[in-house]
Amino acid sequence: MREKKTNGRLGDVCRVIPGYAFKSSDWCDKGIPVVKIKNIKGDTSVDLSYLDCVPESVLTPKLQKFVLVDGDILVAMTGATAGKVGKVRTCMALLLNQRVAKIQPVEADHDFIWSVVSSHEYQETFFHLADGAAQPNMSGRQIESVNIPLPPLPVQRRIAGILSAYDDLIENSQRRIRILEAMARALYREWFVHFRFPGHEKLSRIASPLGDIPEGWEVRKLGEIADITMGLSPKGNTYNEVGDGTPLINGPVEFGDRFTKQVKWTTAPTKTCRNGDLIVCVRGSTTGKYVKSDGVYCLGRGVCGLSSSFQCFIDLLFENELPTLLSQTSGSTFPSWTGPQLKNHPVLFPPQELLTHFEILVKPMAEQVLSLERQIQNLHRTRNLLLPRLLSGQTNIEAA
Repeated sequence: MREKKTNGRLGDVCRVIPGYAFKSSDWCDKGIPVVKIKNIKGDTSVDLSYLDCVPESVLTPKLQKFVLVDGDILVAMTGATAGKVGKVRTCMALLLNQRVAKIQPVEADHDFIWSVVSSHEYQETFFHLADGAAQPNMSGRQIESVNIPLPPLPVQRRIAGILSAYDDLIENSQRRIRILEAMARALYREWFVHFRFPGHEKLSRIASPLGDIPEGWEVRKLGEIADITMGLSPKGNTYNEVGDGTPLINGPVEFGDRFTKQVKWTTAPTKTCRNGDLIVCVRGSTTGKYVKSDGVYCLGRGVCGLSSSFQCFIDLLFENELPTLLSQTSGSTFPSWTGPQLKNHPVLFPPQELLTHFEILVKPMAEQVLSLERQIQNLHRTRNLLLPRLLSGQTNIEAA
């Protein structure tokens, strides 16, 4: 009797379908939302908060294979995010853009395939598939060539059932984070964009370089209301990979993924950020990407830190100003920002009493978000450790 395979190529049991290259003239404000590479996050989620659209007339029978449904598995194929995997959670019709591929199980359990390809090991494998000096890139055929474990279907389903408990907890935490962030964002826009803050009825408007603003507000430089620390790579002889010193954030590869790819430390942390600071990428294809720091990090070349006594306000102010800042990027090959550009950027600065009130309301939300993100990291870590044990038989799948 022929022995059953215990491993094989991803393409043996799945179809890998790269997204569709829409025309520039297709994009519009309303229609069918499209998932792009920017929507694939580093926490195995797909962010559907901000989606570009194409007209419904674009959806012909030819494009049906690019339609996404709830539970679809996506992998980023290009750039600094290459290799990141995410699961679509949606009840609406979506289409898939180029530079992202859909992994569609055909002869394997869907949840088992998700458990494998979303693990840290396989996201690293996908990342290292990408080639190209300037812009990492992988093809659908390369993704299909990746070797994966292929136990019998009943075993696949049992393993997936065990790991799905971790996925459910992760998704629940991600959902809570989105709600908290939406609440903070809505309050910021109500007070500091639409000027409907407590007591606004009593104040007149005055002219400013940024338009009419409430009386008592000022136009200030970003560098006057926040400490902006531009990163600087330490000398080569201070690097190590054994955890000695301060962890280093040094460019797009480590950036924006809650530093799960962080592999270097330095004993000469000349430029550091603190827990709660905003870390922003300032050069390359990820310019403008940002994340909250969850500890002390050395800021290498390619990132900067934003710190303030009104940190919640600064975080949301930066998010609101990001489109304007991105329109002012410089650099011949990739966009970039300099320290003076950021520090001299004009912004609105409200009275301190209003900022204090805002921080009292929003800071507990921000702290809960950081706590939930740490929980997600721990769940991912435990899940990544458990998967190979289940596959090897070290952990009994009947007892787990």
